[in-house]
Amino acid sequence: MRKIWFVSAAIFVVAMGGVASAEDAGDPTAVKSEDGKYLDKDGNPTFKVAPDGTVDWYTYSGFRRYHSECHVCHGPDGMGSTYAPALANSLKTMSYADFLGTVASGRKNVNTAQENVMPAFGDNPNVACYMDDLYVYLRARANNAVPRGRPAKHEDKSDAYTKAEDACMGNSEKK
Repeated sequence: MRKIWFVSAAIFVVAMGGVASAEDAGDPTAVKSEDGKYLDKDGNPTFKVAPDGTVDWYTYSGFRRYHSECHVCHGPDGMGSTYAPALANSLKTMSYADFLGTVASGRKNVNTAQENVMPAFGDNPNVACYMDDLYVYLRARANNAVPRGRPAKHEDKSDAYTKAEDACMGNSEKK
């Protein structure tokens, strides 16, 4: 049920035209924080990197999730491969809504010269439950806010994040 809700929400955001246009992914500057999640002026999730290089939890988690699920096709650190595009470049112009829709529903680009197919990940909880994390990490990479490699320092995971993660992954029993 949670997975269906998430995919439905992603499709709804895309159908409503998203929050930012595909030509302009928007200013990534964090203007607000809600329980450890940073948001830009349009309300889209974004990254926060402290002067000492400490990244927010979503950026760190996004790095971990990206390298467990996405890097096989899209290359390390969002840099692309001969098989799939560099997502660090794609996020320079892709809106949050387009990102959610593409990851949840997949994409097929077929022409006489090539056939590129990205599968839908809306039913994979290891991706669907962490789409904001993936978006934030790739947005940070797209804006050169974090270098290649594992972030050395990160903020702690908030209680609100843990609760949402447990609910999405079906681990909502009391501990």
